[in-house]
Amino acid sequence: MRIVSLLPSATEILYAVGAGPDVVGVTFECDEPARARTDARVVSTSSLPTAHGQDVPTPAEIDAAVRARLEAGEDLYHLDRGALADLDADLVVTQDLCAVCAVDVSEVRDALEHLGCSAQVLTTDPHTIGQVLESIVDIGRACGREPAALDLVAGLRRRLEALPGAPGPGARRVAVLEWTDPPFAPGHWVPEMVEVAGGLNVLGSAGARSVATTWDAVAASAPDVVVVAPCGFDLATSARLTRELLDGPLAAMPGVQQVWAVDANASYARPGPRIVDGIEALAAIVDPGRWGPPDAGLAEHCR
Repeated sequence: MRIVSLLPSATEILYAVGAGPDVVGVTFECDEPARARTDARVVSTSSLPTAHGQDVPTPAEIDAAVRARLEAGEDLYHLDRGALADLDADLVVTQDLCAVCAVDVSEVRDALEHLGCSAQVLTTDPHTIGQVLESIVDIGRACGREPAALDLVAGLRRRLEALPGAPGPGARRVAVLEWTDPPFAPGHWVPEMVEVAGGLNVLGSAGARSVATTWDAVAASAPDVVVVAPCGFDLATSARLTRELLDGPLAAMPGVQQVWAVDANASYARPGPRIVDGIEALAAIVDPGRWGPPDAGLAEHCR
């Protein structure tokens, strides 16, 4: 089977269930495992601003670019039809979840029709932790690796069952920020991650879309803990942005006891196996006396 993955999370899942050798096309963001972009051809790029030398776009600049392109009806990602034509794919995995995340499924279908390609298109659209796990099985089934996918999900469920599962009396109030300028309240599976970890989520709604909010609204949610998880950024960048917030809107926010930066790319923004790593890190942030400190590769204590 020849597989094109247009989602970083799908690429991760395909490799995790043993289908890595079948992956012939990926996106420029598919970095888990790191070899994915050298094993396969990169078939999609982004129109969003990227770093050039020391010129790194700020969250505000990225947000403005996203809004401008969406308001103009422009695509944020571009599919290389020429590259796709040469790959002779049997299966294309894409998403219908977020216009800011990956190539839109309609563009994929148009491209395949234009090329006369009869590849199966598998669209993933998870909004909850349970649906993320189901999508792993769906992808495994589509690529002929269902037993491995079921084993992977069973292991992830065992790890989840070891966690609190819901906030108890006196649970710490946790606000996760999915973006920093403007601040975004998280949606989809992220608020649920907080609750499974034993924290009381106070910002954003589980299963809904993430939404722009204000710093006044963040303060009004009265968090004990703020977790900075800007979509698309690794831990080092999240930590840098967190330190900027500590010199700005978080500097004197009442009631905030701790501020953490996390690896949003690895364990929060992408609906794949590593969201369980993120939940375990959140559990350690919420109740370090029970779980010990979080993995230093996943979370950094900034205050």
